[in-house]
Amino acid sequence: MFRCPVILVLCLFCVACGAPQYSSRVLHNPTNQHLKGHQKPYEVNGERYVPLLDHTGFVDEGRASWYGKDFHGKKTSNGETYDMHAMTAAHKTLPLGVFVRVKNLDNGKETVVRVNDRGPFVAGRIIDLSYAAARQIGVVGPGTAPVRIEALGYQIKGAGGKVSYQQPKSYDSGVFAVQVGAFSVEANARRLADDLGRRYGHSGLRRGVVNGKTFFRVHAGKYESLEEAQSALMEFAIDGFEGFVVALD
Repeated sequence: MFRCPVILVLCLFCVACGAPQYSSRVLHNPTNQHLKGHQKPYEVNGERYVPLLDHTGFVDEGRASWYGKDFHGKKTSNGETYDMHAMTAAHKTLPLGVFVRVKNLDNGKETVVRVNDRGPFVAGRIIDLSYAAARQIGVVGPGTAPVRIEALGYQIKGAGGKVSYQQPKSYDSGVFAVQVGAFSVEANARRLADDLGRRYGHSGLRRGVVNGKTFFRVHAGKYESLEEAQSALMEFAIDGFEGFVVALD
């Protein structure tokens, strides 16, 4: 099987006074194939970051900055379109989708934001707020401010619009498959995919380019949890197929 890091360029974060672009490398290896892209370790300018899979108990203090019109309408790290008027933020390691309470320690103002991006990659800064969030707690004027951040969880809206926060039932929830091979010849990959589809009810191909060469990765099965997909590996091994779990984003 062919396994190699893939180079990605992410749409990342800045403060309002400038819009630097960062080249980011996601670190793929056989032990993290089950994770989604935004959950895997990554490097920015040679520095390594490891995203948290669990936000529980996360509290931090440092400086907040903000980003606005230079990034308005561009893609964030989770694939959304950045809206400077929405209550969102960028953080280097918190799980994407988690909600965070941010308190400006200079004036006591607080707000709640949803993390949908990665950053800021500036020394001493722990969170990049959207324009709307920064304006709400008085960060727009000075550009940065000392803050305390506390991860709340994933937002649930109940009867009457009541908002609460909780952990997901399982951090391994998602859609997973087993990758069993990679081929440079598409016809060979498709023959194996057809065979696996008949055996396991679902199969597919993923085309990738590494070092200028095109490969066709074959995956089979479709599982709604990491645990279920890992259990399926035994069935594949019994049938003579070596593989590993991958997330179907």
